[in-house]
Amino acid sequence: MPTSEAPRIFPTLRYNNAAGMIDWLGKAFGFAVHAKYMNGADVGHAELALGSSMIMIGSSRPDAYGAIVGEPGQNGGKSVYLAVEDVDAVHDSAKAAGAVIVQPLTNRDYGSREFICRDPEGNIWSVGTYWPKAGEPAS
Repeated sequence: MPTSEAPRIFPTLRYNNAAGMIDWLGKAFGFAVHAKYMNGADVGHAELALGSSMIMIGSSRPDAYGAIVGEPGQNGGKSVYLAVEDVDAVHDSAKAAGAVIVQPLTNRDYGSREFICRDPEGNIWSVGTYWPKAGEPAS
């Protein structure tokens, strides 16, 4: 059963240069700014949209949340997966924006075409054509 409910899951990332990363994420992956709240020179909170999905980012800072999630580049098993229609085009734009390609374009045995890259502050982004949708049977 298809759903038109708004997304409930919002990956959140902190960056040392969150303002610069907002521009980078737009160039590399096509994110658009939905909201941005500044705290002086720091990004207090930003919401970036890609289609009907969003991520939230902010400047790294030594607060209670920062103590839980760690500093940028301390991956600890964290990554973000982006489902896209044209992974080759996104790969090219991410590479042109300076992403470090950790795993090149690969055709997976489950039918997805994917690549993995690292953004300028060390976060891992997996990008592929595998696109599960809530309300539809798993394939």
